[in-house]
Amino acid sequence: MWQRMDHWDRELMTRLQRLPAPTLWRPTARWVSLSGDGAGYLLFALLLAELGGARGQQFLLAGLAAYALELPTYWLLKNTLKRARPCHNMGGVVAVVDPHDKFSLPSGHTAAAFLFATLLAWYWPPLMPLAYGWATLVGVSRVLLGVHYPGDIVAGASLGLWAGHMGLYWIH
Repeated sequence: MWQRMDHWDRELMTRLQRLPAPTLWRPTARWVSLSGDGAGYLLFALLLAELGGARGQQFLLAGLAAYALELPTYWLLKNTLKRARPCHNMGGVVAVVDPHDKFSLPSGHTAAAFLFATLLAWYWPPLMPLAYGWATLVGVSRVLLGVHYPGDIVAGASLGLWAGHMGLYWIH
């Protein structure tokens, strides 16, 4: 099964590297990827805790619990599986951004984005389409930037969804 996933990932990466007009979509992919960096989550959650009343405070607590699960699980998986990034493992795949480490599986940006989207969707249901749409774009941006395979994104999204629901379970 691992070999099939790896073959599919490599095939899709090869096709994505041939997308036309990278000068048009790469700046957007960089910006979307940057929006999924970690510091913004805490700042946003603190703002919601301050301005969002009891719901905002529960959001912050659920987020702290969820990230307390997600981060060590992410590092354990990444450093156990040790899947090389496509930019380090495939000819013709160039990283447009500097990856934070050597390994790609799971995508930490995607895990964090899906965790955050899960909490937003729970506490503010009208934001669900926007939150999950943004989280999906964070994952896609990481593939387009050459630092993750599509399978890394699926694994990261799964981890984020799981951790988000576990954080909600602990708080409620």
